[in-house]
Amino acid sequence: MININNILVTGSAGFIGSALTQKLLNDGMRVTGVDNHNNYYDQKLKEARISRYKNHKNYSHCIIDIENKEAIKNLFTNNYFEAVINLAAQPGVRYSLENPERYINTNILGFLNILEASKSNDIKHLVYASSSSIYGLNQDIPFSTKSNTDHPVSIYAATKKTNELMAHTYSHLYDIPTTGLRFFTVYGPWDRPDMALQSFTNSILNNQPIKLYNFGEHRRDFTYIDDIVEGIIRVLNKPPNKDKEWDRSNPDPSSSSAPYRIYNIGNNNMVKINKYIEILEKELGQKARKKLLPLQPGDVENTYADVEDLIKDFDYQPQTTIEEGISRFVKWYLEYYKKSL
Repeated sequence: MININNILVTGSAGFIGSALTQKLLNDGMRVTGVDNHNNYYDQKLKEARISRYKNHKNYSHCIIDIENKEAIKNLFTNNYFEAVINLAAQPGVRYSLENPERYINTNILGFLNILEASKSNDIKHLVYASSSSIYGLNQDIPFSTKSNTDHPVSIYAATKKTNELMAHTYSHLYDIPTTGLRFFTVYGPWDRPDMALQSFTNSILNNQPIKLYNFGEHRRDFTYIDDIVEGIIRVLNKPPNKDKEWDRSNPDPSSSSAPYRIYNIGNNNMVKINKYIEILEKELGQKARKKLLPLQPGDVENTYADVEDLIKDFDYQPQTTIEEGISRFVKWYLEYYKKSL
C-alpha cells in the first residue's frame, strides 16, 4: 500500500472517469482531470457530469487531447502527479469498424504519450482501462486473466490488447508499476447515449423498437458503475511488485517479472440480455418492442468475469445486483432528461 494524494485522471468527463473523479474528491484526494470533450456524443452530458465537481477546491480541469504529445508533456512537467488513471479512449465496438484510425490515434498513440510522460515523471502507479472485449474468440468462460487474448474481433479490442502489451514493455524497461483493468459491461447513471441501457430506455419510452443483435441471445456480465469505481480505487493504492515466482517457461499473462498486473472487474454473473430488458421494462412500466437481428461483426457472444485474483489481492468483488443498478439508472435518467412515467 502507498499513500497517493495527487492523481491525474484522463477521460474525466466520461462515464467512468467522472464517477471516479467525484469519488476521489469525496475521499479527500487532489485530482487533475483531462478530457478532450469531443463530439462522439452530446457534449452537454459531459458538461453536466463535471458540473458536479468542477468547482471543487481540489479539482483542476484541463481540456486536452491525449493525442497531443506536447500538451501532455507540458501537463506533467507543470504539475506533480503521484499516480495516473488513464480512462481516456475512443469507445464503442461497432464504431471502431467504421473509423479505425480514430481508435489507433487515441487509444494507442494517446496511450503512448501517457506512458512516455509517466516514464519521465516518477509516477508511482499507472492504472489504465482495458476491456472484456479483448477475450474475442476465446470461449473458455468465465474469462480468466490467465486465458489467451490473442484473437480480438474488433479494432477497439485490438487497441486495448495493444495497451496491455505497451504497458508491460514500459514496466519491464523502466520499472513503472502498471495495472490494466478489464472492465465488463459497465452500466449505471450518467452513462453514454450509445450504450445499451440508455439506448433501450430511450426506445422503450418513445415506443420505438430496440435492436437486439444475436437474436437477443447475448449474455453479459453487467457491472454497476460504483463497483467499477471502487475496484479502481482499491487497485490504485496497491501498485504491483515484480513477481519473483514468475516462470518464463510457463508465463502467466496476468503478471510478470516486471511490476505489471492485469485484473478483471466484473460482477462474476452472466445474465441474458432479455432478462436485462425485463428488469428495465418493470422499472419503466412499459413493454419493449424488439427487433431481432443477427450477430454483428466485432461482437462477442458472451462475457463472464473470473475475479478470483481481484478477491485474493484486494478482498473485493462487485456486489450490486442488476435489479438495484437498473433501478438507480432509471431514477437518474428520468431526472436528467426530465421525463415522467
